[in-house]
Amino acid sequence: MDDRSANLVSALVVALADALEETTRRAGVHGTSGASALATIHFVPGERIDALSRVLGITGSGTVRLVDRLVADGLVERRPGQDRRSVSLWLTEAGERAAEAIVAERREVLRRALEPLTDAQRRALAALSEPVLAGLSVDREHADRICRLCDYLACPQDRCPVETSVS
Repeated sequence: MDDRSANLVSALVVALADALEETTRRAGVHGTSGASALATIHFVPGERIDALSRVLGITGSGTVRLVDRLVADGLVERRPGQDRRSVSLWLTEAGERAAEAIVAERREVLRRALEPLTDAQRRALAALSEPVLAGLSVDREHADRICRLCDYLACPQDRCPVETSVS
């Protein structure tokens, strides 16, 4: 790849990341980590705090503090886990609505960003994205982090290039 092409791809990635970060900030759920936590729990109900910590890429104590804030906001509830020592996380009705809004906003940001492309160009971009995403998925932890804001209904796990690359 020549330097200009690399620069254009980098600028696109930065612009999309900024737009997505602004979307999660507007959601008002404790920044990108809060939005990612809600989206993750939405698609993986009963997630454990240690697993959520890995997905978010923050410390266990940081995740506990974040979950405390989400619980205080009435978005998440703790329930007993599979053993007596673990806790599972579930969204409340308000948390479900917030998570669905976050995923819908993410979808809308991308729809607007890709609007100048033709349908064929959008399909080509999606096809080109798959091997790149698979290559970035070096292990389970990275894969889970990459998909932390994904819509699992739009990209089922058995068809997800990130998931299948680490399965």
